[in-house]
Amino acid sequence: MDHDDLMHENSALIALLRTCEHPDTWASIANDCVLEGSAERLLQHKIDPSRNPLQHDGVDADDAQGVLLGDIGLSFGQIEKLKTARTVAARDLEMWREHGLDFVSVFDPRFPERLRATIDVPPFLFASGSLKADDLGVSVVGSRHCTPEGVSFAVDCAHMLVKRGLTVIAGLAKGIDTFAHQTALNDGGRTVAFIGTGIDRQYPAENRGLQQEIEERGLVLSQFWPGSQPTRQSFPMRNALMSGYGVATIIADAGEHSGTRIQARQAQRHGRPIIINHMVLDKARWACDLADRPGVYVVDNVKDVGCALDRIFLVNDNVDGLIKTVLAEEPAKV
Repeated sequence: MDHDDLMHENSALIALLRTCEHPDTWASIANDCVLEGSAERLLQHKIDPSRNPLQHDGVDADDAQGVLLGDIGLSFGQIEKLKTARTVAARDLEMWREHGLDFVSVFDPRFPERLRATIDVPPFLFASGSLKADDLGVSVVGSRHCTPEGVSFAVDCAHMLVKRGLTVIAGLAKGIDTFAHQTALNDGGRTVAFIGTGIDRQYPAENRGLQQEIEERGLVLSQFWPGSQPTRQSFPMRNALMSGYGVATIIADAGEHSGTRIQARQAQRHGRPIIINHMVLDKARWACDLADRPGVYVVDNVKDVGCALDRIFLVNDNVDGLIKTVLAEEPAKV
């Protein structure tokens, strides 16, 4: 896909998102885009389903009903709304580019591969820093109101991840996130920050300098429009992306009501392993509930974390090898 084609896809995607109405959601639009491979085809199909069929296999219930009833597409007003949204989107893309804001859609080859494969892939990201589509990292997360023991554990884990050549992923919040990011930078490693605001905002204010340093030496990612302020919903949403971006999540410190439990829940949905500091089980019932589930490791120290990661990567390598073997095999002759 060349630059012009990508811009067409991006403007069509933004138009679909900005005119999204129930039962569609951003998540369903993003998943449809990944399946179809084109927002442009989805947009034209929305305008006139009979003249613009989709290319992917299968027809959903709404499409089937439309065919049976002779669906002729949207009303004139709805079509004009989509066209206007498309025009505005193209203008916004150019404005963002002029202001140095990097819009990375699911169609962009730079989009993180592991995140694209999740069930709730975001339709786009704004990036500031060095993008690596095949980035290999681990989240280090925990409470803003962390204990000295939790800080020590997070710092030890960040040291270990950098030594292994892995990216340290965190959410740029106070507490554990800050220590994880800063340790990675101090060690000369790579760190990626997912933020709960627009890419042009700094939150919390005391981490403004840290965010700028990560932008210069690592990567900051946002799934929100530029200018977006932090909300109660935005931080759980960014936790879901952190889970999907990394190969595993390390929970260094957390209490019963910590937002960290949201990332643990998302990691389970994504099929991502979770490594829990044993002391978290003494403070959080949800951690105890997780402890006996598949893919969850309870550890006492950073050496245990390293052993857990070794097992995780071994399993991943075995699965990848099996998939490649199956795909390489010729179909059985009947």
